Order: sequence, then structure tokens, then C-alpha cells
Amino acid sequence: MSRKNVLVFRALPPDLLERIAARHEVTVADPRREEELPRFLEALPRAQGLIGSSFPLTAELLERAPALEVISSISVGVDNYDVEDLRRRGIGLCHTPGVLTETTADTLFALILCASRRLVELSTLVREGRWTRNIGEELFGWDVHGKTLGILGFGRIGQALARRAALGFEMPIVYHDPFEVQVPALAGLVTRLPMDEVLRQADIVALTLPLTETTRGLMGAREFGLMKPGAIFVNGARGALVQEDALLAALDQGTLRAAALDVFGKEPLPLESPLRTHPRVTPLPHIGSATHETRRAMAERATENLLAALAGEDPPSAYLWRR
Repeated sequence: MSRKNVLVFRALPPDLLERIAARHEVTVADPRREEELPRFLEALPRAQGLIGSSFPLTAELLERAPALEVISSISVGVDNYDVEDLRRRGIGLCHTPGVLTETTADTLFALILCASRRLVELSTLVREGRWTRNIGEELFGWDVHGKTLGILGFGRIGQALARRAALGFEMPIVYHDPFEVQVPALAGLVTRLPMDEVLRQADIVALTLPLTETTRGLMGAREFGLMKPGAIFVNGARGALVQEDALLAALDQGTLRAAALDVFGKEPLPLESPLRTHPRVTPLPHIGSATHETRRAMAERATENLLAALAGEDPPSAYLWRR
């Protein structure tokens, strides 16, 4: 097999980088770093394979890459890519579903616990030396076990979250998804409902949806207005699913008791964003899959995808493939 040109636009573990370099010519350049952007742009015209994540590869940018055959994204989401343009140009797109499912579901359930039991707020109380007596009712949290969990999107991550909630905390599950999903372990424990009914019935609503043009801005004033007074909102999917002004209004008006967010419309979250310091918001820095084990597994899968695609083989996890 002839050696091809690969542009690595996010750091890979050294052994995986060596694995690619053993078969292809490699350029490493992270375009998010100002000093590396010129090298990235210089390498694009000859790149036949791209591997990386967390940088939008627009149709305009990829016009500079006429030789491109495949993009291997170290992510499950593909919202950083113009899928229709890639389809039109016959460029493959690979991603890493499955390997991050359980870790992301762990993060989502941790957010539920943090928001319900006010864990971050109360930990800060201790750290700052303000714990001087037994806490009173004004600092009590709320039980998680037995509460109804509503899940919007019932793919791999939604199902994994449901298992934790239903089997571990005896939480009734209501979900909305375009398709009826059969999960043997959850038989009789989950109910598929229209989205409005999920919002009305759930004590806690969690988003596990992909970002598409249909789901962009899905949660707005109307949707938050349908939720139970005192409900909790959790987003570990994509920030752009939520109209953040509407979320803030729901928190300020008391419709929502709390929100726990791992993702935001703009990341990193700007210092001036009211979500950063809002007393009813638990914010995290987009850590859904951020464990040593899972990020390693994602990089391995992305490397396997890239090498298979450049060899003309079917990648293990293709989102868009020309065959």
C-alpha cells in the first residue's frame, strides 16, 4: 500500500502516532494553537486523511483539501463537520460511538446527583470555611431515588443512563425518541411518550440527543414552561440544543429548581456568562468522556478508523462512508 499524507489536528498518544507514521507521512498541527495554525493550513492541500477533534472543519476550510479521502473524528458527535458537503464530495467521516457510552452516562448521573443534593454548593461551603454549624433546611437537597427521570433521546447513552437510574435508584423512566427502543434489561421500566408529556411528567429531564438542524435550540421558553415547577434540567449532550436565555429565565422565575450543565453554546464558557456563577447552576467543563481510559479508547478507535479507510477497507465506526 502506498504511503499517504495524514494531518493530525489534535494530540494523539505517542504509540498511536507512531502506528500511523509507520504506514503514512504524518504532519501534526493543532489549529486551535495560533502558532500551529499556519502549519495546519499549509498541510491541508496534500492531506488525504485527517484525524482529530474539537475544531470545526467547515466546507470552506476543506476546499483547501482537494485530495482528502477521510476525516477520522475523535468524538461521537459530528457537528464540527458539514456532513452534506462531505457526502457531496465523497469524503468519508468516521467517529467513535460506543466506547464513550458508559463514561458519559456516569457523568450525566453524577450531574443529577450533584444538582439534586447540591453537592458542589455544599462542598464549597466547607472549603471556604463557612460550615460552622449543622446545616438547616435552607441548604437541604432533594432525593433522587424514586423520582421520575425524563430522557430526551434514547440511543446508547440514554439507555445507559436509564439503566443506572431505573436499576440502581428505582427511578421510573419516561423517554422521547423517534423510535420505540427495546432494552431487555429495562423491560417494563421505561415508557416512550411524546416530548411534551416527558417534560410534564419528569422530575428530572436529561438531554442525550445529537445536535442536528432539527434539534438545534430544541429547549426554549415553551419547553421549559412545560416542565414541573421545581424540576431539574441536565444537559450532557450539546450546548446548542438549549436556548440559554430561556434556561436562565426558567431558573430565575423559579420554574426550574436547578440545572446541571456539562456543555454550553459557546465553549469554553465566557467569563461574562451568567451560567458560570448562577446559584442554581452546576457547570462542568465538558468532561462527559474525560477519563484516561475512555479518551484512550476513543483515540484507538479513531486510529483504527483512519488506517482502515486509507487502506480502502470499511472502517469499524463510519458515520459517512462512500461504499
